[in-house]
Amino acid sequence: MRQNKMLLPTLREVPKEAEITSHKLLLRAGLARMFAAGMYTYLPLGFRVLKKIERVVREEMDRTGAQEILGNQLQPAELWHTTGRWDDYGPEMMKLKDRHERDFVLGPTHEELFTTLVNNEVNSYKKLPFNLYQIATKFRDERRPRFGMLRAREFAMKDAYSFHDSTESLAATYDEMYNAYSNIFTRLGINFRPVQADAGAIGGSGRNHEFMALAEIGEDTIAVCSHCDYAANLEKAETAYRAAGAAPTSDAPAFEKLHTPDVKTIDQLVTSLGVEASSFMKTLVYLADGQPVAVCVRGDHEVNEVKLQKLLGARTIEMADAATIERVTGAPVGFIGPVGLSIPVVVDREVAGIASGITGANEKDFHIRNVVAGRDFSMERTGDVRNAVAGDTCPHCEEGVLEFYRGIECGHIFELGTKYSDALHATFLNKDQKQQPFIMGCYGIGVSRLITAIIEQNNDEKGIIWPLAVAPYHVHVIPVKVKDEEQMKIAEQLYDRLRAQGVDVLLDDRDESAGVKFKDSELIGIPLRITVGKKAGEGIVEFNVRKTGETQEVSLEAAFDEVLRLVKGE
Repeated sequence: MRQNKMLLPTLREVPKEAEITSHKLLLRAGLARMFAAGMYTYLPLGFRVLKKIERVVREEMDRTGAQEILGNQLQPAELWHTTGRWDDYGPEMMKLKDRHERDFVLGPTHEELFTTLVNNEVNSYKKLPFNLYQIATKFRDERRPRFGMLRAREFAMKDAYSFHDSTESLAATYDEMYNAYSNIFTRLGINFRPVQADAGAIGGSGRNHEFMALAEIGEDTIAVCSHCDYAANLEKAETAYRAAGAAPTSDAPAFEKLHTPDVKTIDQLVTSLGVEASSFMKTLVYLADGQPVAVCVRGDHEVNEVKLQKLLGARTIEMADAATIERVTGAPVGFIGPVGLSIPVVVDREVAGIASGITGANEKDFHIRNVVAGRDFSMERTGDVRNAVAGDTCPHCEEGVLEFYRGIECGHIFELGTKYSDALHATFLNKDQKQQPFIMGCYGIGVSRLITAIIEQNNDEKGIIWPLAVAPYHVHVIPVKVKDEEQMKIAEQLYDRLRAQGVDVLLDDRDESAGVKFKDSELIGIPLRITVGKKAGEGIVEFNVRKTGETQEVSLEAAFDEVLRLVKGE
């Protein structure tokens, strides 16, 4: 491509709406432009990156035997009503009506559509298993679109759905997809980690893993063992637990009521009473499917709402407001405790290890000490309902401790089982000629958000540093003076020769200063640069590697050969 003819509007100033490095560079390097919050138009450079990411995804999916189709992005509401997700999915679903007042949704995901499609087309186990995928636009009405393409309302996604007649067949495809995803992210040059995850709105009863790109701006927290390969996101992360011995009863001290006016938070209590946070029994009130329930955790721990929801088997869960808390406990926020509550109490298992705790007295401005779990309040509903913290013992090997990192979710794979086929009555005739629901798997990759992940991991103060596999162009050929006929002739010849070898080349034929050209080249992040300058007539050019910053004078033929070696080797 000749840069003089290219729509490449680079910016020197950082746009005010850009919050993170990748978003700033996305806009400054002229990859895309925002037309509304969370909605981007790809400019030529950004579109080339997107297409190269898609190519890698397609190659690895096709290698597994998956078949590409393209489903409807506008989906009838009936499908979503049948599975119950029309209401469950929440306000992120973009809903609309046609001229006949029929309800539709702009697809945030495609389980319903693919399941219905296969149910209409496949009726025998003889046609199973198979895996269908698409790369298409998805729509989610994010409450707060942010971080560029990381949290967008319109985005590109690869989603795949496999169909099986047995759990063994599903497990084999799941493992195949796990390996394919690992290959994809490795080829894209991403520093990633597969982690155990919660199934969320997609659901399913089997295994599921998220593929996380490690990045400080990641919206997800992941726990990683220091000793083994255990890794999980914060919603899923567990800890090793060794049950404490029976709590003392007869010789345990009696309650002591403490006057604690306006001392509401754990930090305030620690300061006021001079006791470690781990000695407190912190109690919070939630609404599970609209019904109040108290949750008790150690003072230095936080409630994990995903774990709590699963333990309760609730469809929805949310924090109760101040008025509800006072109505059901008799005390304002900050003075709640598990003793004597009339609502159900869920107790985190770590609370049992507190020999003599401090908790709210369910009375304004008062707490009580010497509280014993099992003696003073029921431990009937007990489980792991807290967030893991750094230093917790690994639940897998029980030798290492958990360390925490931030990550960007790039992909997620699920063993769905029969969740959708049951709901949609999608069945086939099995070997015994009986109707059986399809056993399904689901496999997604956030294609456009990979651009954000890659930039976040590959940049410096000058701009983007694209890995060769996804770079919009492999090499940037820059003649220092376009009015110098000899320089331009050599640059043009090099441009044509490289293109003939299948190398993606950007020729900067603009009548700009060398400084402007170099700054733009560094900003847009082309991995290799060949500068054709005053020694070009002697067959000498400058060869620069963007990632290392290394620049050296080499012969024209050596530069040509090195580009081919690096690009073909990639």
